[in-house]
Amino acid sequence: MKLNKIYSAILLSTLPLTPALAAGLDRSGQSIAAFLQPGNYAEAGITIIDPDVKGKDNISNSAVADMANDYYFPSAAVKVQATDKISLGLIYDQPYGADATYGIENTSFSETHPVNGVTEGTSVEVKTENLTALIGFQPTENWNFYAGPVWQTVEADIKLRGQAYKNTGYNIKVDTKEAYGWLAGFAYQIPEIALKASLTYRSEISHDANSTETSNLPIFASVMPDTNPYKAIYAQKGLKESKVNATTPQSVNLDFQTGVAANTIAFANLRWVHWDQFTVSPEMLKSLGQDLISYKDDQWSANVGLGRKFNDKWSGTAMVSYDSGAGNPVTTLGPTEGYWGVGLGAQFSPTAQTFIQGGLRYMWLGDAHAQTGGTIVGEFKDNTAMAYAMKIGYRF
Repeated sequence: MKLNKIYSAILLSTLPLTPALAAGLDRSGQSIAAFLQPGNYAEAGITIIDPDVKGKDNISNSAVADMANDYYFPSAAVKVQATDKISLGLIYDQPYGADATYGIENTSFSETHPVNGVTEGTSVEVKTENLTALIGFQPTENWNFYAGPVWQTVEADIKLRGQAYKNTGYNIKVDTKEAYGWLAGFAYQIPEIALKASLTYRSEISHDANSTETSNLPIFASVMPDTNPYKAIYAQKGLKESKVNATTPQSVNLDFQTGVAANTIAFANLRWVHWDQFTVSPEMLKSLGQDLISYKDDQWSANVGLGRKFNDKWSGTAMVSYDSGAGNPVTTLGPTEGYWGVGLGAQFSPTAQTFIQGGLRYMWLGDAHAQTGGTIVGEFKDNTAMAYAMKIGYRF
């Protein structure tokens, strides 16, 4: 079952594509597999997610049409073996995000502006970008110790509408903000049998971003009688320039692979993300008795599968995936709790230095109760998602 280094390098490329859809806001899975490739290596990829998330509006007792938008996120990495013992790397990904829009037909998640008459549904767009710099030290052929800084940005544009949010017409726009964290880990390998294991820790990253909050409450206050006790409070809640603290969570990734037969490897990826007690509460929204995002449990996820080399040009993978979710009830901005999934991938290597990889994954999304302000306002069951991914790689 021994494999030479070139052979195992080809098989390494069949490891799973990005997790694609996970608990909380987790998207990319923050893999550093590219940095652990032998020699000099570069890759670029893109993942497209097509979720179908429908449910029931508990307030109006009506159906909620598909509220999860399709989205995509790119990734790229380069690794250079500077010396026999020192390696350098740079990895770009978009680790966290959200993209959803409720239809205007759901009155509990949409509302009509009291002045201009425009009807809008609740919507969310959250985007992060990560750039990870790595330096690795290989004292022997078997061991690799690595660490490095992480640069991260976050931005968001969110609108909360309807009875689920007390018809406040609440908006928040979070300006792009950069912050810094770090990662560290180690890897062990036996190239002759394609065995490789790595453990990587990423720190949490705290963002104190500038935000603008607005609402329709002053408009409502203008038509309230002077005797209404909420009139003065509502009149003050129209525009708020504030700071929003959002701390992206710490995480640990454990990756393992080994040869199990000629031309065949088994692989597993385990990931823990510290979502427990994760809450984002902008100042104005908190004063209205709401949190923007809140999770109560940590996320555990796993990918397990086989990679097979068919000939010098073709190889493939098959895998099973699991994600625990980050607790239930969940926010209305992402009303699913984890998933089970199956995936297939294929790789074509026109030369020994290049490859093109494609894959797809089908996911059964976990049922969830959606809440706002501690009240269950929706139920989402029997939902699914498809993920499509492509990656190109080059060894130089």
